Amino acid sequence: MKKNVGSTDKIIRLLIAAVIAILILTGFLSNIFAIIFGIIAAAMIITSFISFCGLYAVFGWNTCATTEKK
Repeated sequence: MKKNVGSTDKIIRLLIAAVIAILILTGFLSNIFAIIFGIIAAAMIITSFISFCGLYAVFGWNTCATTEKK
């Protein structure tokens, strides 16, 4: 798997996952919404740690900083 998630993108994903976790733990999100958003948060955490997002690969997006040498 080629990395396609940059460092800024990782931080944003982790922050969003943290906000979702707080909303679930405080009871603001419950029932089916807690499950759905919990899965989304878990996916964000996993993709930030492995630096690969399947949706980015499908759409051809890449937020990694690349340096090209000539």
